[in-house]
This record gives sequence, C-alpha cells and structure tokens, in this order.
Amino acid sequence: MDSFEINKLVAAVLVVFLVVFGIGKVSDIVFHVEKPNKSAYKVEISTASVTSASSSSQMIDIAALLALGSVDEGKKVWKKCSACHSINEGGKNKIGPALYNVLGRNVGALDDYKYSKALLAYGKSWTFEEMNGFLLKPQSYIKGTKMAFAGLKKEKDRASIILYMNQYSENPLPLP
Repeated sequence: MDSFEINKLVAAVLVVFLVVFGIGKVSDIVFHVEKPNKSAYKVEISTASVTSASSSSQMIDIAALLALGSVDEGKKVWKKCSACHSINEGGKNKIGPALYNVLGRNVGALDDYKYSKALLAYGKSWTFEEMNGFLLKPQSYIKGTKMAFAGLKKEKDRASIILYMNQYSENPLPLP
C-alpha cells in the first residue's frame, strides 16, 4: 500500500469524525434546549397517602361513611366474604371465623377458631372504625394476620358490609 492510499484512508477517518461531531454541534445550535437549574424531577406526594391504614381509618368520619352504605348493598358485597366466613347465628367456622356477633366483640375472641398470633395480640374490639380499617386492607392494618383478602377499596362497599354484619348480631351496635 503506497502513501497516497494511506493518506486517503486517514482523510476518510477524519472526515467521518468531523461530520459526526459537526452534526452534533449543528443540531445543538438548531435545537437549543435550556438546561434546568436543578437536575431532578420533583414528585408531589400528598400527606394523606403516606399515613398508615390504622391512622387513616381513625380520621374518617364513620357516621358519614356508614351513610354511604346500605344493608341491601352489603348483602351483595357479602358474597365475596361468604366463601371463607359464615354470618348466620350458629354458623360454623370456615377458612375464616364465623362472623355472627362480630361487631362489638374482642378481636380473636372465638375459642373454637385458631387465629393468627397478630390477631390474638391485637387487644381491641371490633368497632365500626376498626372494621373499616381492617376491611380496607387486612394485611397492612394488622400486620401478621393470615387473612389473605386484598380488601375493599370502595368506601360504599365497606360501609355496606359493616352495616350488613352489624344486623347479624344479638345486640347490634347503635349507629353513630
């Protein structure tokens, strides 16, 4: 290979570099984009979504929540629960405990059902507020519960099922 061929090869490589870098510089001039002062993207997070399930249920006006629901609607929502729970007086435990008289009784109070350690240690009663928080997302409301239900996201569904369960009791809790 003679020197003329080497010169053409070197010139071709230089021209390629000049064209590539030249196109980059020209495109920067044509499509000028101003850089932001901060190199970050700010994500707005509302404080309501950061609160835990137990504290958010205590902040809810339970009377207003229960006003959204109805016993008839609760009967429809109950179909989701009936695979694992019975609600009738004298009903047997299934995968989950029998829920007759559940509102007003202590959490983990049935002697003939094997509750998780988390529910046995919870130490509270099933009030409207507690039931609302638990039904929203059981796994996060009482960590360690073995209830594998995803929860009821709609307020109307939770209110309706609470009203429905409250009527299945010897002494239904008075509505707020």
